[in-house]
Amino acid sequence: MEIRIKKLREQAIAPCYMTEGAAGMDLHAGIDTPLRLAPGERALVPTGIAMAIPVGFEGQVRPRSGLALRKGLSMVNAPGTIDADYRGELGVILINHGADAIVIEPGERIAQLVIAAVQRAALTVVDDLDETGRGAGGFGHTGAGRRG
Repeated sequence: MEIRIKKLREQAIAPCYMTEGAAGMDLHAGIDTPLRLAPGERALVPTGIAMAIPVGFEGQVRPRSGLALRKGLSMVNAPGTIDADYRGELGVILINHGADAIVIEPGERIAQLVIAAVQRAALTVVDDLDETGRGAGGFGHTGAGRRG
């Protein structure tokens, strides 16, 4: 599959797979100067790129596990979704869950992008739903009281 991208700033770095078996492409901070995030602080970090994802697919923006482990850096809305009809700049909403302030450098890898197929559903309003063993139980209900 080919996805067209547009660099919106000269210093923008195109997303890329870092290994042969990687599921996600790294997204880079498209910023001119370092960005400091205090503990608990969040910021929308631009990437400096826009892309044309084909209809029938989405971009899933996910945190990088190494940044989460080493710095406590994650995403507020993980995963974020890039719709096929969006043509604006990609941005990543980062949050510092760590105990110390962190600095995001220009060009630093800040998230990963996974391209995934999307199945659209046709919804039908009905009066009743079929019965299941679980019923309406949720929020931990499936494992409550079971020993295996």
